[in-house]
Amino acid sequence: MTSHPRRKFIATSIAATAGLSLLPRYAEALDTAKTPAQKMQLGLVTYLWGKDMDLPTLLDVCEKSGVMGVELRTQHAHGVEPVLSKAQRAEVKKRFADSPVELVGYGSNAQYHENNPAKVKANIALTKEYIRLMHDCGGSGVKVKPNGFVKDVPREKTITQIGLALNEVAKFGDALGQQIRVEVHGRGTSELPVVRDIFKVATNPNATVCWNSNDVDLEGAGLAENFDMVKNRFGDTVHIRELNVGKYPYAELMKKFKTMNYSGWILLEARTNPSDKVAALIEQRKVFEQMTA
Repeated sequence: MTSHPRRKFIATSIAATAGLSLLPRYAEALDTAKTPAQKMQLGLVTYLWGKDMDLPTLLDVCEKSGVMGVELRTQHAHGVEPVLSKAQRAEVKKRFADSPVELVGYGSNAQYHENNPAKVKANIALTKEYIRLMHDCGGSGVKVKPNGFVKDVPREKTITQIGLALNEVAKFGDALGQQIRVEVHGRGTSELPVVRDIFKVATNPNATVCWNSNDVDLEGAGLAENFDMVKNRFGDTVHIRELNVGKYPYAELMKKFKTMNYSGWILLEARTNPSDKVAALIEQRKVFEQMTA
């Protein structure tokens, strides 16, 4: 698993960053963490809690809540898209460099399951654009996804097609220091045995699994066995929903990650829409800290 970049806390950036005095003490000590639980960090996917925030607002909310990493999603108000010029990309990179918040990566909608070679080729090309974007903006990876099976197309054919596409984008990403993070997603393709089989084809080690905390994780032999089925291909990101909502066994999941000494980002991909995002993020951070203590 590729390690995520270490954040640089320098006096000048601390003095220049509004609201930094509100940060919890734990955030200032993240880089000196030594235990697996401390290395595993909580971050935010901009879906849904950050979708309407421009980039300065998003960074401010993350700082104030002590949630110190973010995966920017395409088509959200922060406007980080491949159309950005070289100068605009440099500005995004500088904003993160001047902030204690890390740009974990990018959440794309690129997918490779469709029964149309031209569409698959276009999605591969789009993925490469996202990879260039994150390279220029200072991120470390791009999230992609399978998004289901196509009617009347053998599953084995689709699995192979997805795996081969992942090998191509993973090779391209590796050359630019960008990890490919395959979200466990889609009708049928979110089943862990299917993910396992996709990664039998996607042999490039820069193609990695982004666990997505789906209800289907609990089917079959259950969470533990499904987790173990793909854990050897985990990348630097995991997606969760609200840790204190619903019946998903997050405490058990966090224990599994701690046991394997996972040191990536646990990224909140929320389903609700609270009015006070800072308070909501602080609540989730506290639950996360309790689960990983």
